[in-house]
Amino acid sequence: MTVKTKNQSLLDSVLTEIRTRGDEFETRKHVPKDMVEQLKKIGIYRAHVSRAFGGDGLSPSEFLQLIEDISEADGSTGWVASFGSAALYLAALPRETLAQVYSNGPDIAFAGGLFPVQPAEKVKGGWRVNGLWKFASGCMGADILGVGIGAGEDGKPLTAVLKPEDVEIVENWEVIGMRGTGSHDLRVKDAFVPDEWTFVRGGEPTVDDPIYQYPSIAYAAQVLAVVNLGIARAAIDEISKMAGANSITGAPKMAERAYLRISLAKAEATLKSARSFFYEATDAAWESILKGDGVSDDQTSDLRLASAQAAREGAKVVQEAYLLAGTKAIYDGHPLQRHLRDAMVVTQHAFLNESMYEGAGSVMLGVPPMRGYI
Repeated sequence: MTVKTKNQSLLDSVLTEIRTRGDEFETRKHVPKDMVEQLKKIGIYRAHVSRAFGGDGLSPSEFLQLIEDISEADGSTGWVASFGSAALYLAALPRETLAQVYSNGPDIAFAGGLFPVQPAEKVKGGWRVNGLWKFASGCMGADILGVGIGAGEDGKPLTAVLKPEDVEIVENWEVIGMRGTGSHDLRVKDAFVPDEWTFVRGGEPTVDDPIYQYPSIAYAAQVLAVVNLGIARAAIDEISKMAGANSITGAPKMAERAYLRISLAKAEATLKSARSFFYEATDAAWESILKGDGVSDDQTSDLRLASAQAAREGAKVVQEAYLLAGTKAIYDGHPLQRHLRDAMVVTQHAFLNESMYEGAGSVMLGVPPMRGYI
């Protein structure tokens, strides 16, 4: 389901290129800079930048549908593009720093290796940073990079923002799924980061666009979960395409088999149900912000719950498609192979694991949820 944009032909062209180059990204183990530049052209990195700095002012649903469309074309590219949402984090930087970040325009790609948080030495005017950080998705194409450092004055961990030349990318992304995300380690040696180039993740924004009232941690879960909605759609489409082909054994075509038609319909219902809950929760929170009511704990919990559900139900749909495909899907290079591997990685993220259901149940029952859930 492609979201309609101001430049639909450009979006269609970029999605076509992503589909064509998915194997390349997987082999290279990252989405290269020239594709990141294409993502910039379709507005991924300016989507949530403040209008004061030239941003587009997209709603959460508009951005999420863009990531869903990109993920349908290639899961890894969708995952990398999802970090265009990092503008919500960067909004906690001092306004003067934001002016420097966006001095040449709003299309700034940020990647972060925020964990494990590393202690940093407090020095005059800033921090002396050293350490190694993991899971810096999209770092190979980033304009600026963030790393998690020791607590600031309020006791909350800070993110230090650095230029690529101050960071060593340790290329060790040896994984089965989401190979193209380039989620390598970051190493920093004795770099000085001024105080004004640090921020608290999810901290108070210094700009006042409505998007910065949206729960940033819940949104961080959403932009990753929606990747599985896109991958699941691609998997269903792949089975539908295969269904009309002749069988090498002489058996009836897949489309002529009752069990396949039933299973495909159930998968479609599963995907559409999870998707509806996901966007319903998103739109409810956004409408509440626009009305001036903010976002309640119940609404934030719904965002977390809908994200976990989308990730898991999307993965189930991909698994079902793989099972329906038979032996064709066991070959390396078959689209369902990559869909399966990528979808299972999404379910493993800390923001989307089984504990999210415990958090949602706690809110429902009036019990304090785990730290960081709301």
